Amino acid sequence: MTTEANARKHSAEFWFDPLCPWAWMASRWIMEVEQVRPVEVTWSVMSLSVLNEDRDLPEDYRAMMDRGWGPVRVITAAARDYGDKVVKPLYDAMGTRIHLGGQTDYAKVIAPALEEVGLPAELARFADTDEVDDLLRASHQRAIDLVGDEVGTPVVAVDGVAFFGPVVSPAPQGEAAGRLWDGCVLVAGTPGFFELKRSRTVGPILD
Repeated sequence: MTTEANARKHSAEFWFDPLCPWAWMASRWIMEVEQVRPVEVTWSVMSLSVLNEDRDLPEDYRAMMDRGWGPVRVITAAARDYGDKVVKPLYDAMGTRIHLGGQTDYAKVIAPALEEVGLPAELARFADTDEVDDLLRASHQRAIDLVGDEVGTPVVAVDGVAFFGPVVSPAPQGEAAGRLWDGCVLVAGTPGFFELKRSRTVGPILD
C-alpha cells in the first residue's frame, strides 16, 4: 500500500444537474478518482433551471430548462424523504437514460429510474410541483456561493477548495483520473487563480 493510499480520506462534494452531459462526464471521472485517491464523495443537486430562470435564452434552450425542473426536483424529494444515500443511485439511473439512452421526455426517465432504485413511484409527482424548490434552491445556492454564478454544473468542493468542472471528454480512468484530480485541486487552491480554459473540440464521449 502506498503512503497516499493510507492517508486520511478527504470528503468531497459534487453538485450536479441530471440534465447536464458535462456533469455526467465529470461524475464518471470522480467515481474513478475515488478508486485511486483517498477521497469520499457526497452527491448534491444544483439546477440549470434555477441558474437560467431569469436569463434571456434561445427558445429551444428555454424549453429544455422548463422541462429540466422535473428530474432534479424528484431527486431532491427522494433525498428529503429517504436520505442522501439515494441521491447517487437515482442520479445514475436517470443519467443512464438521459445521456446513454438519449431520452429527452423526462417523464419517461423519472418513473423507471425510481423503480430501478426501489423508490416509490409516487415521488414522480414532485416533478410538476414547487413543493421542494426551497430545498433545491438551498443546495444550488451552496454551490454558487463557492464558485459564483458565471458557471454551470458540475461544482466540486474539497477541503475548502471549490471549482467548476472539469469539462472533460472522455472521462479519464485509473491513475489518469487521479492526476487530473490532483491538478484540479492544485490550481483551484492557488490564491488568485480563477480560470483555465480552451475551446472544446469534441462533445461528450459517453462510452
